[in-house]
Amino acid sequence: MKKTTYTTLLTVLVLATSCKTEKKDKVEEQNTTEQQKNGEWIPLFDGTTTKGWRAYNGKELPPGWIAKDGELQFDTELGKEQDYTGGTDIIYGAEEFDNFELYVEWKLPKGGNSGIFYHLKEGYDSPPEVSPEYQLIDDENYANIHDLTDYNLSLGYTDKPEELKALQKTASDYAMHAANPEGKILHPVGEWNTTRIIFTPEQVEHWLNGKKVVSFVPWDDAWYEKKNSDKWKNSEDYGKFKTGYIGFQDHSSPIWFRNIKIKKL
Repeated sequence: MKKTTYTTLLTVLVLATSCKTEKKDKVEEQNTTEQQKNGEWIPLFDGTTTKGWRAYNGKELPPGWIAKDGELQFDTELGKEQDYTGGTDIIYGAEEFDNFELYVEWKLPKGGNSGIFYHLKEGYDSPPEVSPEYQLIDDENYANIHDLTDYNLSLGYTDKPEELKALQKTASDYAMHAANPEGKILHPVGEWNTTRIIFTPEQVEHWLNGKKVVSFVPWDDAWYEKKNSDKWKNSEDYGKFKTGYIGFQDHSSPIWFRNIKIKKL
């Protein structure tokens, strides 16, 4: 009799716990759905793990990309631009996004270089082939540390090819729309910067440290004219996708990211 009562109580307790756990999971799922419906911020990095992140065209996170000190870091030695042949770029592979506001905090070392990709599709040799890029670079010191001459000459920049061009500087829509230098604030290397990218079919905006420095209409006549006249003229699929992954670039440089979040628009 006592044994039967004990077994019954244990069964009730297990069922109650199971129901409570199931209810909690449903509430969390509902909260996430409500966040997305209400345009609230969705974190892409939890500050402690690399959950959701993996290699572009891969299943695992490449060596060097780690979660440490509340940051998503790329732990590597600084490589030279003239030796760069491509890197181990990463994507947030849990979900694709169409219209969004992305917020990221980041910092670079002296001579550092990276980038933020969006509307990125896999199956290509590298993200820049298909994805627009919000440029992250050490505007002040890059050309003094790296040899840009051959690269710029290959793009047809014959006037002072050793210099970093406007379309290659921080917050620019790389090789498409240069960041406005008037009022642009870029903190010194080693200090944190804030980036916002806002994308809608009506307008794209790049923000750097609270200042809007780029604004353009995607896929209008002016956009196609730019796309077909410079670096991307032979990249048929560049910038054409209306949805895709968020990604970070490995350009042979250490890079630190934190507070990575997105809002669906």
